[in-house]
Amino acid sequence: MIKTVIIEDEKPASRKLERMLNNFSEIELVAKIESVEEGVEWFTENEHPQLIFSDIVLGDGLSFDIFEKVPTKGFIIYTTAFDQYTLKAFKLNSIDYLLKPIMEDDLSGAIEKFKSFIPAENTVGSQDIKQLIKKEKSTLSRVLVKIGYNLKIVQTEEISCFFSENKIVYLQTEERTYPSDFTLDELEDVLDGKKFFRVNRQFIINSDYIKNIHTSPYYKVDLEFQPQEEITISRDRVKDFKEWLVS
Repeated sequence: MIKTVIIEDEKPASRKLERMLNNFSEIELVAKIESVEEGVEWFTENEHPQLIFSDIVLGDGLSFDIFEKVPTKGFIIYTTAFDQYTLKAFKLNSIDYLLKPIMEDDLSGAIEKFKSFIPAENTVGSQDIKQLIKKEKSTLSRVLVKIGYNLKIVQTEEISCFFSENKIVYLQTEERTYPSDFTLDELEDVLDGKKFFRVNRQFIINSDYIKNIHTSPYYKVDLEFQPQEEITISRDRVKDFKEWLVS
């Protein structure tokens, strides 16, 4: 059995997730936690579970605070409606994150991903967790953007590039340009490296949207739906760029 804990301060969301987890015979729910204070106390006094489903924004802080005070020995799947926190989540034993409302297929996929980290005897030493996570690094598959009072989910496969302008990072789609809460350095660390490449200090581009590559006098690329005429590749990135194109 996979001992599991839910950290969630909204009772309806907690009950819904519990019902969904009841469909998995291998999951054994051992605790439900509603606050940072309760979480610190529980993880201090109890054996850590193998798997944790944790909301990020709790009534008395962020769930990150729990694991920074009591380093966890379990794997974490974060559940959140706020995509801007997922970058930090990747650094705290997170193997996946689920955007609310949680879909059955997404939950099933996250549990299968967790199981892929666990050896046949269903145990893993805490010292091995970060190595396992590093081996199969999570990548950002969708971004939550704000449009006035509305939120929109944008799949990364729809994004031709991310670019920085006036200290704000934007993402470009066929539809329009959206501001984000990320930095390019953060994005470079969590985007799929097979699809996205940091060509200079201002741009990260998606290979699927490259129209033309010009090699003289400098390496430059034309993208579909790009915010300017051409994007110049930094001289020190040209060699890596050419290797990336054929990798």
